[in-house]
Amino acid sequence: MYKYSGHLFKMAVLSLLCVAVVLSPQVSDAAVKKGTARKSVQRRAAPKRTVAKKKVEPKAAPTVSQYRKDPYVGALAIDVKTGRVLFADGAGAIARPASVTKLMTALLVLEDVKAGRYRMDSMVSAGPMALRMEPSIIGFLDLKTRKPVSWSVDTLLYALMIRSANDAAVALAEHSAGTMEKFVARMNARAKSLGMDKTVYYNPNGLPPNSAKRYPWKSFNVTTCYDQAKLAREILTNHPELLKYTSCKTWKMPDGQTIINHNNVMRMDKWKIVNPDGTEAVDGLKTATSTRAAARWSLPERERGVG
Repeated sequence: MYKYSGHLFKMAVLSLLCVAVVLSPQVSDAAVKKGTARKSVQRRAAPKRTVAKKKVEPKAAPTVSQYRKDPYVGALAIDVKTGRVLFADGAGAIARPASVTKLMTALLVLEDVKAGRYRMDSMVSAGPMALRMEPSIIGFLDLKTRKPVSWSVDTLLYALMIRSANDAAVALAEHSAGTMEKFVARMNARAKSLGMDKTVYYNPNGLPPNSAKRYPWKSFNVTTCYDQAKLAREILTNHPELLKYTSCKTWKMPDGQTIINHNNVMRMDKWKIVNPDGTEAVDGLKTATSTRAAARWSLPERERGVG
Protein backbone atom coordinates (compact mmCIF):
# COMPACT_ATOMS: atom_id res chain seq x y z
CA MET A 1 0.00 0.00 0.00
CA TYR A 2 2.84 2.37 0.80
CA LYS A 3 4.53 1.59 -2.43
CA TYR A 4 1.34 2.16 -4.38
CA SER A 5 0.74 5.51 -2.63
CA GLY A 6 4.26 6.58 -3.46
CA HIS A 7 3.68 5.67 -7.05
CA LEU A 8 0.51 7.77 -7.14
CA PHE A 9 2.39 10.68 -5.57
CA LYS A 10 5.06 10.50 -8.27
CA MET A 11 2.40 10.41 -11.00
CA ALA A 12 0.72 13.47 -9.53
CA VAL A 13 3.98 15.40 -9.45
CA LEU A 14 4.75 14.47 -13.05
CA SER A 15 1.24 15.51 -14.08
CA LEU A 16 1.66 18.92 -12.46
CA LEU A 17 5.02 19.35 -14.22
CA CYS A 18 3.47 18.46 -17.55
CA VAL A 19 0.65 20.95 -17.00
CA ALA A 20 3.22 23.62 -16.10
CA VAL A 21 5.25 22.90 -19.23
CA VAL A 22 2.17 22.99 -21.45
CA LEU A 23 0.82 26.21 -19.95
CA SER A 24 4.11 28.10 -19.79
CA PRO A 25 4.42 28.85 -23.54
CA GLN A 26 0.81 30.03 -23.67
CA VAL A 27 1.48 32.43 -20.81
CA SER A 28 4.68 33.56 -22.48
CA ASP A 29 2.93 34.20 -25.79
CA ALA A 30 0.30 36.23 -24.05
CA ALA A 31 2.92 38.23 -22.20
CA VAL A 32 4.84 38.85 -25.36
CA LYS A 33 1.71 39.97 -27.21
CA LYS A 34 0.80 42.29 -24.35
CA GLY A 35 4.30 43.72 -24.18
CA THR A 36 4.35 44.20 -27.94
CA ALA A 37 1.05 45.97 -27.81
CA ARG A 38 2.37 48.37 -25.13
CA LYS A 39 5.49 49.06 -27.18
CA SER A 40 3.48 49.73 -30.31
CA VAL A 41 1.30 52.17 -28.42
CA GLN A 42 4.35 53.94 -27.11
CA ARG A 43 5.85 54.15 -30.60
CA ARG A 44 2.68 55.63 -32.06
CA ALA A 45 2.54 58.13 -29.26
CA ALA A 46 6.15 59.22 -29.71
CA PRO A 47 6.53 62.55 -31.54
CA LYS A 48 8.02 62.47 -35.04
CA ARG A 49 11.58 63.59 -35.42
CA THR A 50 12.50 65.82 -38.32
CA VAL A 51 15.78 64.79 -39.88
CA ALA A 52 17.75 67.64 -41.42
CA LYS A 53 18.75 66.98 -45.02
CA LYS A 54 22.46 66.94 -45.70
CA LYS A 55 23.68 69.67 -47.97
CA VAL A 56 25.06 68.15 -51.16
CA GLU A 57 28.24 69.90 -52.18
CA PRO A 58 28.71 70.34 -55.93
CA LYS A 59 31.39 68.09 -57.37
CA ALA A 60 34.56 69.81 -58.48
CA ALA A 61 35.35 69.71 -62.18
CA PRO A 62 37.77 66.91 -63.07
CA THR A 63 41.35 68.04 -63.45
CA VAL A 64 42.12 65.27 -65.94
CA SER A 65 40.54 65.27 -69.36
CA GLN A 66 37.87 62.66 -69.99
CA TYR A 67 39.79 61.64 -73.08
CA ARG A 68 43.03 60.91 -71.29
CA LYS A 69 44.01 57.31 -70.65
CA ASP A 70 47.14 55.72 -69.27
CA PRO A 71 49.73 55.70 -70.80
CA TYR A 72 48.22 58.65 -72.68
CA VAL A 73 50.11 61.83 -71.79
CA GLY A 74 48.97 64.53 -74.17
CA ALA A 75 47.63 65.24 -77.63
CA LEU A 76 47.61 68.19 -79.99
CA ALA A 77 46.31 68.87 -83.49
CA ILE A 78 47.10 72.12 -85.31
CA ASP A 79 46.66 73.65 -88.72
CA VAL A 80 50.22 73.85 -90.05
CA LYS A 81 49.50 76.78 -92.35
CA THR A 82 47.97 79.05 -89.71
CA GLY A 83 49.18 77.52 -86.45
CA ARG A 84 45.58 77.39 -85.19
CA VAL A 85 45.03 74.78 -82.50
CA LEU A 86 42.29 72.33 -83.49
CA PHE A 87 42.48 70.08 -80.45
CA ALA A 88 44.63 70.10 -77.32
CA ASP A 89 44.61 67.85 -74.28
CA GLY A 90 47.56 67.76 -71.91
CA ALA A 91 49.61 69.28 -74.71
CA GLY A 92 51.91 71.04 -72.26
CA ALA A 93 52.70 67.95 -70.20
CA ILE A 94 56.34 66.89 -70.06
CA ALA A 95 56.96 63.57 -71.82
CA ARG A 96 59.80 61.56 -73.30
CA PRO A 97 59.94 61.87 -77.08
CA ALA A 98 62.06 58.72 -77.53
CA SER A 99 62.74 58.29 -81.26
CA VAL A 100 60.69 61.35 -82.17
CA THR A 101 63.98 63.01 -81.17
CA LYS A 102 65.21 62.06 -84.65
CA LEU A 103 63.03 64.78 -86.17
CA MET A 104 65.35 67.42 -84.74
CA THR A 105 68.37 65.42 -85.92
CA ALA A 106 66.91 65.28 -89.43
CA LEU A 107 66.08 69.00 -89.40
CA LEU A 108 69.66 69.97 -88.58
CA VAL A 109 71.01 67.66 -91.29
CA LEU A 110 68.66 69.17 -93.88
CA GLU A 111 69.67 72.67 -92.79
CA ASP A 112 73.35 71.72 -93.14
CA VAL A 113 72.77 70.39 -96.66
CA LYS A 114 70.85 73.51 -97.61
CA ALA A 115 73.67 75.67 -96.22
CA GLY A 116 76.20 73.73 -98.33
CA ARG A 117 78.17 72.22 -95.44
CA TYR A 118 77.91 68.80 -97.12
CA ARG A 119 75.77 67.10 -99.78
CA MET A 120 73.24 64.30 -99.81
CA ASP A 121 75.76 62.05 -101.50
CA SER A 122 78.47 62.75 -98.91
CA MET A 123 79.64 59.49 -97.37
CA VAL A 124 79.40 58.97 -93.61
CA SER A 125 81.29 56.38 -91.58
CA ALA A 126 80.55 55.25 -88.03
CA GLY A 127 82.71 56.09 -85.04
CA PRO A 128 82.98 53.98 -81.87
CA MET A 129 79.87 55.55 -80.34
CA ALA A 130 77.68 54.79 -83.36
CA LEU A 131 78.85 51.17 -83.34
CA ARG A 132 77.74 50.82 -79.70
CA MET A 133 74.11 51.72 -80.39
CA GLU A 134 71.31 49.25 -79.73
CA PRO A 135 68.66 48.23 -82.28
CA SER A 136 67.02 49.56 -84.23
CA ILE A 137 70.23 50.01 -86.23
CA ILE A 138 71.22 50.07 -89.88
CA GLY A 139 74.68 48.61 -89.33
CA PHE A 140 78.05 49.90 -90.52
CA LEU A 141 79.62 46.51 -91.20
CA ASP A 142 79.41 44.54 -94.42
CA LEU A 143 77.26 41.48 -93.73
CA LYS A 144 79.57 39.19 -95.73
CA THR A 145 83.09 40.51 -95.14
CA ARG A 146 82.40 42.15 -91.73
CA LYS A 147 84.44 45.11 -92.89
CA PRO A 148 83.38 48.69 -92.07
CA VAL A 149 81.12 50.38 -94.62
CA SER A 150 80.03 53.96 -95.16
CA TRP A 151 76.61 55.23 -96.13
CA SER A 152 75.56 58.43 -97.87
CA VAL A 153 73.68 61.15 -96.00
CA ASP A 154 70.68 60.36 -98.20
CA THR A 155 70.75 56.67 -97.25
CA LEU A 156 71.12 57.47 -93.56
CA LEU A 157 68.10 59.77 -93.67
CA TYR A 158 66.03 56.89 -95.04
CA ALA A 159 67.39 54.66 -92.27
CA LEU A 160 66.71 57.38 -89.70
CA MET A 161 63.08 57.97 -90.68
CA ILE A 162 62.00 54.49 -91.83
CA ARG A 163 63.89 52.07 -89.61
CA SER A 164 64.49 54.63 -86.85
CA ALA A 165 68.13 53.58 -86.82
CA ASN A 166 69.90 54.75 -83.66
CA ASP A 167 73.37 54.30 -85.12
CA ALA A 168 72.41 56.42 -88.14
CA ALA A 169 71.46 59.29 -85.81
CA VAL A 170 74.82 59.22 -84.00
CA ALA A 171 76.80 58.89 -87.26
CA LEU A 172 74.97 61.88 -88.78
CA ALA A 173 75.50 63.88 -85.59
CA GLU A 174 79.25 63.23 -85.56
CA HIS A 175 79.50 63.94 -89.28
CA SER A 176 77.62 67.22 -88.90
CA ALA A 177 79.26 68.68 -85.79
CA GLY A 178 82.47 66.70 -85.27
CA THR A 179 81.27 65.14 -82.01
CA MET A 180 77.92 63.98 -80.75
CA GLU A 181 78.12 66.38 -77.78
CA LYS A 182 78.52 69.39 -80.06
CA PHE A 183 75.60 68.24 -82.18
CA VAL A 184 73.39 67.87 -79.09
CA ALA A 185 74.30 71.45 -78.12
CA ARG A 186 73.11 72.52 -81.57
CA MET A 187 69.88 70.57 -81.07
CA ASN A 188 69.11 72.45 -77.85
CA ALA A 189 70.03 75.80 -79.37
CA ARG A 190 67.74 75.12 -82.34
CA ALA A 191 64.93 74.05 -80.03
CA LYS A 192 65.28 77.31 -78.12
CA SER A 193 65.17 79.32 -81.35
CA LEU A 194 61.90 77.61 -82.29
CA GLY A 195 60.35 78.41 -78.90
CA MET A 196 60.49 74.81 -77.68
CA ASP A 197 60.91 76.00 -74.11
CA LYS A 198 60.24 72.70 -72.37
CA THR A 199 62.40 70.53 -74.61
CA VAL A 200 65.83 69.28 -73.55
CA TYR A 201 67.96 66.94 -75.65
CA TYR A 202 70.71 64.72 -74.28
CA ASN A 203 71.27 62.62 -77.39
CA PRO A 204 70.33 62.61 -81.11
CA ASN A 205 68.30 59.39 -81.16
CA GLY A 206 66.12 59.24 -78.03
CA LEU A 207 67.62 56.14 -76.43
CA PRO A 208 67.32 56.13 -72.63
CA PRO A 209 70.31 56.10 -70.28
CA ASN A 210 71.11 52.62 -69.02
CA SER A 211 72.82 50.99 -66.08
CA ALA A 212 75.51 49.44 -68.29
CA LYS A 213 76.81 52.95 -69.01
CA ARG A 214 77.09 52.28 -72.71
CA TYR A 215 76.24 55.90 -73.45
CA PRO A 216 77.60 59.19 -72.10
CA TRP A 217 74.23 60.88 -71.53
CA LYS A 218 72.75 60.91 -68.03
CA SER A 219 69.06 61.49 -68.60
CA PHE A 220 66.06 61.10 -70.90
CA ASN A 221 65.24 63.64 -73.58
CA VAL A 222 62.06 65.53 -72.63
CA THR A 223 59.53 67.56 -74.59
CA THR A 224 55.82 68.44 -74.91
CA CYS A 225 53.21 68.14 -77.64
CA TYR A 226 53.27 71.91 -78.07
CA ASP A 227 57.03 71.88 -78.61
CA GLN A 228 56.86 69.00 -81.07
CA ALA A 229 54.16 70.81 -83.03
CA LYS A 230 56.52 73.78 -83.41
CA LEU A 231 59.23 71.46 -84.69
CA ALA A 232 56.85 69.69 -87.08
CA ARG A 233 55.58 73.00 -88.43
CA GLU A 234 59.13 74.19 -89.08
CA ILE A 235 59.92 70.99 -90.98
CA LEU A 236 56.77 71.02 -93.09
CA THR A 237 57.04 74.72 -93.86
CA ASN A 238 60.73 75.03 -94.71
CA HIS A 239 61.89 71.45 -95.31
CA PRO A 240 58.99 69.48 -96.81
CA GLU A 241 61.58 67.33 -98.59
CA LEU A 242 61.72 65.27 -95.40
CA LEU A 243 58.37 63.77 -96.42
CA LYS A 244 60.21 61.93 -99.19
CA TYR A 245 61.74 59.81 -96.44
CA THR A 246 58.90 59.64 -93.91
CA SER A 247 56.24 58.64 -96.46
CA CYS A 248 58.03 55.47 -97.63
CA LYS A 249 56.44 52.24 -96.44
CA THR A 250 59.51 50.25 -97.43
CA TRP A 251 62.86 51.13 -98.98
CA LYS A 252 65.65 49.07 -100.51
CA MET A 253 69.11 49.85 -99.19
CA PRO A 254 72.14 50.00 -101.54
CA ASP A 255 73.31 46.64 -100.17
CA GLY A 256 70.02 45.02 -101.10
CA GLN A 257 68.33 44.82 -97.70
CA THR A 258 64.78 46.14 -97.46
CA ILE A 259 63.81 48.28 -94.49
CA ILE A 260 60.21 48.63 -93.34
CA ASN A 261 58.58 51.75 -91.92
CA HIS A 262 57.78 51.64 -88.19
CA ASN A 263 54.65 53.75 -88.76
CA ASN A 264 51.94 51.08 -88.75
CA VAL A 265 49.20 53.63 -89.48
CA MET A 266 50.77 54.08 -92.88
CA ARG A 267 51.96 50.54 -93.45
CA MET A 268 49.06 48.34 -92.29
CA ASP A 269 45.93 48.28 -94.42
CA LYS A 270 43.51 47.95 -91.50
CA TRP A 271 44.91 51.11 -89.89
CA LYS A 272 45.07 53.29 -92.99
CA ILE A 273 43.72 56.82 -92.91
CA VAL A 274 42.46 58.06 -96.28
CA ASN A 275 41.40 61.38 -97.71
CA PRO A 276 37.87 61.93 -99.08
CA ASP A 277 39.17 61.19 -102.58
CA GLY A 278 40.50 57.80 -101.47
CA THR A 279 44.19 58.66 -101.40
CA GLU A 280 46.24 57.83 -98.32
CA ALA A 281 46.40 60.71 -95.88
CA VAL A 282 49.34 59.86 -93.60
CA ASP A 283 52.83 60.74 -94.82
CA GLY A 284 54.82 61.20 -91.62
CA LEU A 285 56.43 62.21 -89.55
CA LYS A 286 57.79 59.84 -86.90
CA THR A 287 56.78 57.10 -84.49
CA ALA A 288 58.43 56.32 -81.18
CA THR A 289 58.32 54.09 -78.14
CA SER A 290 59.88 54.57 -74.73
CA THR A 291 60.28 52.44 -71.61
CA ARG A 292 57.16 53.91 -70.02
CA ALA A 293 54.93 54.96 -72.84
CA ALA A 294 54.33 54.89 -76.54
CA ALA A 295 53.62 57.82 -78.80
CA ARG A 296 52.57 58.06 -82.39
CA TRP A 297 53.22 61.17 -84.42
CA SER A 298 51.46 61.42 -87.76
CA LEU A 299 50.59 64.28 -90.06
CA PRO A 300 47.75 63.40 -92.42
CA GLU A 301 47.55 65.72 -95.46
CA ARG A 302 50.54 67.63 -94.08
CA GLU A 303 48.12 69.83 -92.17
CA ARG A 304 47.50 67.90 -88.99
CA GLY A 305 49.55 68.57 -85.93
CA VAL A 306 51.39 66.26 -83.60
CA GLY A 307 49.26 63.92 -81.57
